[in-house]
Amino acid sequence: MTVRAALRAALGDTYRFSLRLLVVNTALSVAIVLVVLVVSYLPLALLLAPFLAGPLVGALVHCTLLLVDGEDFRLADAVDGARRHWRRSFALGGLFGVALLSGATGIAFYTSPGHRVLPLAVLCAYVVALVCLLLLIAWPLAVAHADDPLVVALRDAWSLFLHSPVRVLGLGAALLVVNVLGAITVLPLLTLTIAYSFLAAARLVRPRLPHRRGATV
Repeated sequence: MTVRAALRAALGDTYRFSLRLLVVNTALSVAIVLVVLVVSYLPLALLLAPFLAGPLVGALVHCTLLLVDGEDFRLADAVDGARRHWRRSFALGGLFGVALLSGATGIAFYTSPGHRVLPLAVLCAYVVALVCLLLLIAWPLAVAHADDPLVVALRDAWSLFLHSPVRVLGLGAALLVVNVLGAITVLPLLTLTIAYSFLAAARLVRPRLPHRRGATV
């Protein structure tokens, strides 16, 4: 599936199930806001992200996979998704937190007055963005293939990037614009951009997903 087709299909899914997705997305947004507030006082607290957001992301991804499979979903499915996939979502959230913390540390170091090396700061930003994009793609694969080790989903996401770098980077650029516009135009707590991002990612990796509901972890 092309990036344009994935974005268009995700938009249709978001429109049809906006109310139910809003509930799950809002719960996730609350967790993210709490993480941001804590991190503003204690940067190392960024590693707490998986405790607050990981299982909620797993619930959201579980629901998006049901939609991609052409099934309806109820709010009870979100609870079921969190229960089934909290372990691997915890791990993926932890990787996301480590990537953000490492990137922020590297950028702060290379832009400080005593160690000003702007090219390396830019490189850090690009690397962190790529890692976050790969984790976004790996999450639907990890939830869909819940019987496989988590490293399989990470490897498949990396393989997809190596085989179709333009598609993957195009998706990342489009979702970056969507999320930035959503954050600056309305209250982030009320947006559906996170759900839309995972729907688009799931649509892009659709050929690699099994035609079934998520297996029990």
